[in-house]
Amino acid sequence: MKRALAAALSASIALSGCATQRQAEGTTAGAVGGALVAGPVGAVVGAGAGAVVAAPGGPAGGTGRTCHWTDVFGNRHSYGC
Repeated sequence: MKRALAAALSASIALSGCATQRQAEGTTAGAVGGALVAGPVGAVVGAGAGAVVAAPGGPAGGTGRTCHWTDVFGNRHSYGC
């Protein structure tokens, strides 16, 4: 189990070179959570699910952009959009 967990974490770190930071965190969290619940297969499935959920435009990923608006008092507000 330790070897499978190490392999999943290594793969997650290697894949994170081409991903956003949030997606890399989602991949790693999914791999660790999946490994704890279902072993090596869970690590692979969890890593894939974590990457998809945290991808830009995904449910937890956002677009990676910041939008701004100014209220009637002149205060500038920003939010992820």
